Amino acid sequence: PGVAVNSKDEVHVLTRNTAFSVMVFDRAGTFKRTFGQGLLSDFCHGISIGSDDSVYCSDAGNHTVTKFTSEGALTLTLGKRDKPAELWSGDPFNKPTHVFASPNTGDIFVSDGYGNARIHRFTAEGKHVLSWGEMGIDPGQFIFPHNLVVDAQDRVYVADRECHRVQVFDSEGH
Repeated sequence: PGVAVNSKDEVHVLTRNTAFSVMVFDRAGTFKRTFGQGLLSDFCHGISIGSDDSVYCSDAGNHTVTKFTSEGALTLTLGKRDKPAELWSGDPFNKPTHVFASPNTGDIFVSDGYGNARIHRFTAEGKHVLSWGEMGIDPGQFIFPHNLVVDAQDRVYVADRECHRVQVFDSEGH
């Protein structure tokens, strides 16, 4: 479901094979390591690399977002494993689809797309800051926010798969 490349040109491949959840290859394609076994489900959904080479994974199967060191040690889990928020409640998480950390602040942004229509923002330490969005097609609404990225000015680009669009927000959700 995802591929991300770190500052050393290592390619991180997120798989739904729970024996090899994240596989890491060098730029020539040589296998280097794997991690995430027992932590990621067979419906993991998104992967990204932070500016410090931390690896972030969203897991729609177990309703969590995880952060790993570049070597694969777990450093943070957001959400309660296998305990989804109530469907469409707006609370984190019900099948999160993607995660991305701000290159400036380290704040963590999560698209919660399959069982919510929300974007959630957390501090780099994992404290919930705010959430925005709701089901719909108007500006600021989503049907399935599926992917997101944060640029150097902390603008949050959200790809809404079913609305066939990308919306751009500031880090406060405006």
